[in-house]
Amino acid sequence: MIARTQQSRSQILAAVRNALDQGSPNKRATSPGKLVVPACAELDASGRQALFIDMAVEAAATIHQIASAEKIPWAVADYLGERKLTGKGVIAPDMSELPYGQAGLDIRCGNGKDSDTFSLTGAFAGIAETGALALLSGPGSPTTLNFLPEAHIVALKADDIVGTYEDVWSRLSALEIAMPRTVNFITGPSRTADIEQTMQFGAHGPRHLHILLIDEHR
Repeated sequence: MIARTQQSRSQILAAVRNALDQGSPNKRATSPGKLVVPACAELDASGRQALFIDMAVEAAATIHQIASAEKIPWAVADYLGERKLTGKGVIAPDMSELPYGQAGLDIRCGNGKDSDTFSLTGAFAGIAETGALALLSGPGSPTTLNFLPEAHIVALKADDIVGTYEDVWSRLSALEIAMPRTVNFITGPSRTADIEQTMQFGAHGPRHLHILLIDEHR
């Protein structure tokens, strides 16, 4: 009886070991099978840009295309005037060298506060499949700028638009920098429909998201 029990136990443990071995990461890595590749991953640069614009607008963001980064201060001033947004603004340290004063802007550089009317940041990448922005945290790009002000203005280079989320991680892994503490994926302005199924903007972050798409090939 004891021998039979020990034999059954050995058979059960052997079966468990075999199942674990079949599902191990090394086993899966050697035979991943056919990967699903979204159609947007196969688009060329102009196709990715067009899809990104369509998806971002569908997500309630607004977009203005400019030919160079030097035009950012005036594009910001135009947007604020159109939206009739006045008050305090803040920019990311990474973008502090542009001549904002020449465009009539009175803004500070640093962390965002909930009293700020708008913020201006750069973006690491735009994602065509959803119209999302990938933003990295760091000394030059405080995460508070992405969430506290009423309007978030983001400068994105057209060359930094990728097809999928996986492409963002691939680009980030290829850089010789330490992984940032935070990677934010932002799609459109903050919104919720939790209250009586009525869409409310600005519930958990900026009420407006405006993208300055820098296309130097225009």
